[in-house]
Amino acid sequence: MQERSERTRRRLIDAAAELFTRSGYASATLGGIAAAAGVTKGALYFHFPSKEALADAVALHGRTLLGEFLDERRATGGRPVQNLIDLTHWLALVRREDPVVRAAFRLADDGVAGPSGTSGLRRAWLAEARRLLDEADAAGELSGEARGDGAEALLAALMYGMAPPGTDRSAGAGPRPEDGGSLWRLLLPVLVGPGRTGRYRTAPPRPCAEAVRAA
Repeated sequence: MQERSERTRRRLIDAAAELFTRSGYASATLGGIAAAAGVTKGALYFHFPSKEALADAVALHGRTLLGEFLDERRATGGRPVQNLIDLTHWLALVRREDPVVRAAFRLADDGVAGPSGTSGLRRAWLAEARRLLDEADAAGELSGEARGDGAEALLAALMYGMAPPGTDRSAGAGPRPEDGGSLWRLLLPVLVGPGRTGRYRTAPPRPCAEAVRAA
Protein backbone atom coordinates (compact mmCIF):
# COMPACT_ATOMS: atom_id res chain seq x y z
CA MET A 1 0.00 0.00 0.00
CA GLN A 2 2.76 2.42 0.92
CA GLU A 3 4.63 1.65 -2.29
CA ARG A 4 1.50 2.29 -4.36
CA SER A 5 0.88 5.55 -2.52
CA GLU A 6 4.43 6.67 -3.24
CA ARG A 7 4.03 5.82 -6.94
CA THR A 8 0.86 7.90 -7.07
CA ARG A 9 2.61 10.79 -5.35
CA ARG A 10 5.46 10.60 -7.84
CA ARG A 11 3.05 10.55 -10.79
CA LEU A 12 1.39 13.68 -9.45
CA ILE A 13 4.73 15.47 -9.08
CA ASP A 14 5.74 14.44 -12.61
CA ALA A 15 2.40 15.58 -14.04
CA ALA A 16 2.58 18.88 -12.16
CA ALA A 17 6.13 19.41 -13.42
CA GLU A 18 5.01 18.87 -17.01
CA LEU A 19 2.15 21.34 -16.73
CA PHE A 20 4.15 23.93 -14.78
CA THR A 21 6.84 23.80 -17.47
CA ARG A 22 4.43 23.91 -20.39
CA SER A 23 1.88 26.43 -19.09
CA GLY A 24 3.45 28.16 -16.09
CA TYR A 25 2.29 28.04 -12.49
CA ALA A 26 -0.66 30.41 -12.87
CA SER A 27 -2.23 28.52 -15.78
CA ALA A 28 -1.77 24.98 -14.47
CA THR A 29 -4.88 23.61 -12.73
CA LEU A 30 -5.32 20.85 -10.18
CA GLY A 31 -7.88 19.21 -12.45
CA GLY A 32 -5.41 19.18 -15.32
CA ILE A 33 -2.66 17.79 -13.10
CA ALA A 34 -4.91 15.01 -11.77
CA ALA A 35 -5.99 14.10 -15.31
CA ALA A 36 -2.40 14.06 -16.57
CA ALA A 37 -1.41 11.78 -13.66
CA GLY A 38 -4.37 9.49 -14.27
CA VAL A 39 -5.84 9.91 -10.78
CA THR A 40 -8.96 11.47 -9.30
CA LYS A 41 -8.91 14.90 -7.70
CA GLY A 42 -9.66 13.13 -4.42
CA ALA A 43 -6.45 11.14 -4.77
CA LEU A 44 -4.58 14.34 -5.57
CA TYR A 45 -5.92 16.07 -2.45
CA PHE A 46 -4.93 13.06 -0.36
CA HIS A 47 -1.29 13.73 -1.24
CA PHE A 48 -1.30 17.48 -1.87
CA PRO A 49 -3.85 19.87 -0.34
CA SER A 50 -3.18 22.63 -2.88
CA LYS A 51 -1.36 23.62 -6.06
CA GLU A 52 1.11 25.46 -3.85
CA ALA A 53 1.96 22.18 -2.09
CA LEU A 54 2.62 20.54 -5.45
CA ALA A 55 4.85 23.43 -6.49
CA ASP A 56 6.72 23.08 -3.20
CA ALA A 57 7.34 19.39 -3.92
CA VAL A 58 8.66 20.21 -7.40
CA ALA A 59 10.94 22.96 -6.06
CA LEU A 60 12.16 20.74 -3.22
CA HIS A 61 13.13 18.01 -5.69
CA GLY A 62 15.44 20.42 -7.50
CA ARG A 63 17.01 21.74 -4.31
CA THR A 64 17.52 18.20 -3.00
CA LEU A 65 19.36 17.15 -6.16
CA LEU A 66 21.49 20.30 -5.96
CA GLY A 67 22.42 19.55 -2.35
CA GLU A 68 23.20 15.90 -3.08
CA PHE A 69 25.42 16.82 -6.01
CA LEU A 70 27.37 19.38 -3.97
CA ASP A 71 27.80 16.92 -1.09
CA GLU A 72 29.18 14.36 -3.53
CA ARG A 73 31.60 16.89 -5.04
CA ARG A 74 32.85 18.04 -1.63
CA ALA A 75 33.39 14.42 -0.58
CA THR A 76 35.94 14.10 -3.38
CA GLY A 77 38.07 16.82 -1.76
CA GLY A 78 38.38 18.74 -5.01
CA ARG A 79 39.43 22.37 -5.31
CA PRO A 80 36.65 24.98 -5.05
CA VAL A 81 37.14 26.12 -8.67
CA GLN A 82 36.84 22.51 -9.86
CA ASN A 83 33.62 22.13 -7.85
CA LEU A 84 32.38 25.36 -9.42
CA ILE A 85 33.11 24.05 -12.93
CA ASP A 86 31.33 20.81 -12.08
CA LEU A 87 28.36 22.74 -10.72
CA THR A 88 27.83 24.44 -14.08
CA HIS A 89 27.97 21.06 -15.80
CA TRP A 90 25.39 19.76 -13.33
CA LEU A 91 23.15 22.68 -14.25
CA ALA A 92 23.30 21.94 -17.97
CA LEU A 93 22.80 18.20 -17.55
CA VAL A 94 19.98 18.28 -15.04
CA ARG A 95 18.07 20.91 -16.98
CA ARG A 96 18.06 18.66 -20.02
CA GLU A 97 17.49 15.30 -18.38
CA ASP A 98 15.21 15.82 -15.38
CA PRO A 99 11.74 17.25 -16.20
CA VAL A 100 11.02 18.01 -12.55
CA VAL A 101 14.15 20.15 -12.29
CA ARG A 102 13.19 21.96 -15.51
CA ALA A 103 9.87 22.70 -13.85
CA ALA A 104 11.63 23.92 -10.70
CA PHE A 105 13.56 26.45 -12.79
CA ARG A 106 10.35 27.49 -14.56
CA LEU A 107 8.65 27.99 -11.19
CA ALA A 108 11.58 30.11 -10.01
CA ASP A 109 11.30 32.23 -13.16
CA ASP A 110 7.56 32.57 -12.48
CA GLY A 111 8.33 33.90 -9.00
CA VAL A 112 7.35 30.70 -7.16
CA ALA A 113 10.21 30.07 -4.75
CA GLY A 114 9.08 26.85 -3.12
CA PRO A 115 8.71 25.95 0.57
CA SER A 116 8.62 28.83 3.03
CA GLY A 117 12.06 30.02 4.07
CA THR A 118 13.74 28.85 0.86
CA SER A 119 14.63 30.57 -2.37
CA GLY A 120 13.99 29.42 -5.91
CA LEU A 121 16.33 26.95 -7.56
CA ARG A 122 17.97 29.64 -9.70
CA ARG A 123 18.89 31.70 -6.64
CA ALA A 124 19.94 28.60 -4.72
CA TRP A 125 22.31 27.58 -7.51
CA LEU A 126 23.79 31.08 -7.74
CA ALA A 127 24.22 31.27 -3.94
CA GLU A 128 26.14 27.99 -3.95
CA ALA A 129 28.28 29.18 -6.85
CA ARG A 130 29.11 32.39 -5.00
CA ARG A 131 30.06 30.39 -1.92
CA LEU A 132 32.43 28.25 -4.00
CA LEU A 133 33.88 31.43 -5.44
CA ASP A 134 34.52 32.75 -1.92
CA GLU A 135 36.17 29.45 -0.99
CA ALA A 136 38.34 29.65 -4.11
CA ASP A 137 39.40 33.20 -3.22
CA ALA A 138 40.27 32.16 0.34
CA ALA A 139 42.29 29.23 -1.02
CA GLY A 140 44.27 31.53 -3.32
CA GLU A 141 42.93 29.98 -6.51
CA LEU A 142 41.66 33.16 -8.16
CA SER A 143 43.66 35.54 -10.29
CA GLY A 144 43.79 39.19 -9.31
CA GLU A 145 41.41 40.12 -12.12
CA ALA A 146 38.83 37.60 -10.93
CA ARG A 147 38.45 38.94 -7.41
CA GLY A 148 35.53 41.15 -6.42
CA ASP A 149 32.37 42.00 -8.31
CA GLY A 150 33.74 40.96 -11.69
CA ALA A 151 33.80 37.27 -10.81
CA GLU A 152 30.24 37.39 -9.48
CA ALA A 153 29.08 39.08 -12.66
CA LEU A 154 30.84 36.36 -14.64
CA LEU A 155 29.05 33.69 -12.61
CA ALA A 156 25.65 35.28 -13.14
CA ALA A 157 26.27 35.61 -16.88
CA LEU A 158 27.43 31.99 -17.09
CA MET A 159 24.44 30.78 -15.13
CA TYR A 160 21.94 32.62 -17.31
CA GLY A 161 23.75 31.41 -20.39
CA MET A 162 23.50 27.77 -19.30
CA ALA A 163 19.95 28.17 -17.94
CA PRO A 164 18.25 31.08 -19.72
CA PRO A 165 14.66 31.82 -18.68
CA GLY A 166 12.04 30.66 -21.15
CA THR A 167 13.89 27.59 -22.45
CA ASP A 168 12.34 25.03 -20.10
CA ARG A 169 9.40 24.04 -22.27
CA SER A 170 10.79 20.75 -23.53
CA ALA A 171 13.54 18.22 -23.01
CA GLY A 172 16.77 19.23 -24.70
CA ALA A 173 16.04 22.95 -24.36
CA GLY A 174 18.97 25.27 -23.84
CA PRO A 175 22.69 24.72 -24.39
CA ARG A 176 24.12 21.24 -24.84
CA PRO A 177 26.04 19.79 -21.87
CA GLU A 178 29.27 19.74 -23.89
CA ASP A 179 28.99 23.50 -24.41
CA GLY A 180 30.05 24.00 -20.79
CA GLY A 181 33.50 22.60 -21.48
CA SER A 182 34.02 25.02 -24.34
CA LEU A 183 32.91 27.93 -22.17
CA TRP A 184 35.25 26.97 -19.36
CA ARG A 185 38.24 26.62 -21.66
CA LEU A 186 37.69 30.27 -22.56
CA LEU A 187 36.88 31.54 -19.04
CA LEU A 188 39.31 29.55 -16.90
CA PRO A 189 42.42 31.60 -17.82
CA VAL A 190 40.57 34.72 -16.63
CA LEU A 191 39.38 33.10 -13.40
CA VAL A 192 42.59 31.42 -12.24
CA GLY A 193 45.28 32.86 -14.50
CA PRO A 194 46.61 31.46 -17.79
CA GLY A 195 49.44 29.49 -16.19
CA ARG A 196 47.21 27.51 -13.81
CA THR A 197 44.49 26.12 -16.06
CA GLY A 198 46.10 22.67 -16.25
CA ARG A 199 45.05 21.98 -12.66
CA TYR A 200 41.39 21.74 -13.64
CA ARG A 201 39.19 19.42 -15.66
CA THR A 202 36.77 21.30 -17.91
CA ALA A 203 34.77 18.25 -19.04
CA PRO A 204 31.79 17.06 -16.96
CA PRO A 205 32.55 14.61 -14.17
CA ARG A 206 31.16 11.18 -14.99
CA PRO A 207 29.34 10.82 -11.63
CA CYS A 208 27.46 14.03 -12.45
CA ALA A 209 25.93 12.60 -15.62
CA GLU A 210 25.26 9.21 -14.04
CA ALA A 211 23.56 10.71 -10.98
CA VAL A 212 21.29 12.89 -13.10
CA ARG A 213 20.23 9.99 -15.31
CA ALA A 214 19.52 7.80 -12.28
CA ALA A 215 17.38 10.42 -10.51
